[in-house]
Parts: sequence; C-alpha cells; structure tokens
Amino acid sequence: MEIWTLKEAAGFLRLSERALYDLARARRLPAALIGGKWVFPAEALRRWLVDQAEAGGRAAPPPILAGSHDPLLDWAVRQSGCGLALRAGGSLEGLDALVAGSAVAAALHLRDEEGGFNEAAVRAALPGAPLVGLTWAWREQGLITPPGNPAGLAAIADLARPGLRVIGRQPRAGSHVALVGLLSDAGVPLRDVAFLPEPALAEDEVAAAVLRGAADVGFGIRAEAARAGLGFVPLLRERFDLVLHRRDAFEAPMQALLAFARTPLFAERATRMGGYDVTEAGRVAFNL
Repeated sequence: MEIWTLKEAAGFLRLSERALYDLARARRLPAALIGGKWVFPAEALRRWLVDQAEAGGRAAPPPILAGSHDPLLDWAVRQSGCGLALRAGGSLEGLDALVAGSAVAAALHLRDEEGGFNEAAVRAALPGAPLVGLTWAWREQGLITPPGNPAGLAAIADLARPGLRVIGRQPRAGSHVALVGLLSDAGVPLRDVAFLPEPALAEDEVAAAVLRGAADVGFGIRAEAARAGLGFVPLLRERFDLVLHRRDAFEAPMQALLAFARTPLFAERATRMGGYDVTEAGRVAFNL
C-alpha cells in the first residue's frame, strides 16, 4: 500500500499543509494519525477526490431504506409519513444497496471484532465516502425460547447441545454476523449448531418459528420475543444505525423520520415493545 506524508498528500491535492491538516483532524478525508504524524493512503485519497468531484452530479438515490429488519423502524416509517420505502434483506444487503446507489440509506447492526458497530464495515465498503451513521436505537439481542425456557438455555454455547433445533438467519443478516461472532468468542464452531434447513428472513420469523414449535430456540431481539409471549435470554446489547450520505441526511424524508423519532409517541412505542433504548435516536454515531 502506498502511503503519503502530509506534504506529499498536500502536493497531490494542491492544498496547503495547514488546510490538509485541518481536514484530516476533522476526519473529512482518508487519513490516519500514527506516531503523532498524519499519513494518507494514496489509493483511498484518490478515490475520495473522485467522489468529491462527482458529488455535485451524483444521481439522487431512490427513497428506499434498505438493510436490516427492525419492527420499531417498520412502524416509525409508516407512522411518520416520511415517504421512505423499506427493503429489508439483511445488513450486508443494505450496505450493498448503499454502495450501488439503489437506496438512500442502509439500516445496519454489524458487530466488528473489537466490539464496535457498523463503522468498520462502512469504512471498508465505501472508503473515503462522505457518510454519516445515525443511531436509531440500542437493542437487546439474545436467545428466543418457548415460554418459561424449558430447556434451561443460559449462554450462546448452549446452542450446540445435541438435539436442539435452532432457527438461524440468512448469511447476510446482521443477526447472523453477530451470532457467528458470539459463537467464535465462546469457542463453538458454527458446524456444531443444528440450524434448520431454511433460515428466517426477518426478526419476526425467528419468533414465529419458535412459537409454532418448528424450532427450539432462535437468536433475535427481545421485542419480537415479547410480542409473541416467548422467553428471552439476553446476550448482546447492539447499536442499530441508519447510514447514508451526509447530504441525504438533510433531505425531507430522513428529516421527517428523525423528527418523528423525537416525539413522545415514538418513545412510548419503544418502551411498550421492550428491548429498546432510544435515548440516542438521531444522534451522530460516526461521521466519515
């Protein structure tokens, strides 16, 4: 990888070193502070410059919110009248749609190896792009069980018990990414878990499979377990973000959704559903 010094990068961009230093400190372009000195990955900086040059002519993406399924988000999009259409297909599918320009925003809950959420995946997929991650909610993820938790499940490693039927999620879902990470942390190979042949494609399908007895347990959010009257074993508190280009965050559809998320009605709904913390709704989680 080619790395430029502050002087070299400033020369490439035809900027003063002071101006480039200020941009780097504000995280406005690809840069890293190493040993007290700013350095710049050359290829990422070239891509950033092209993106900046083309930004004025960037075609407006369709008013689609792609990515992960979340019942509180589903309800808020309808109630707010924001005009966004939902296309739930999993966090990684949403990230692909954002990259392709086929959605204005992506709903993500991608846990990284250091325990953070979403920023690392977004940086890798769209290096140097002017994106913002807005917190939608913190959610509780865990094991969804029949009422009373008859199998006495208590930890992620319990999913490997012989004979236990587990309903999984599609491989590109954020919940699957989180589950794989938790199993890895616990030293449990994914092959030791007896997943049903067909994965659930949304959070409510996990609860439905357990409710009708097709599965003994699933990995999902507390809100869906509560809605179905099922048991729940909390394992993870995760941040669920809406990620989009900074300029699109100020357009009417997203502003309408965020304004609704600040209302008492929204807070009351989140409390009633259970498993949500919406005190940071609309707050900037990361700015790239």
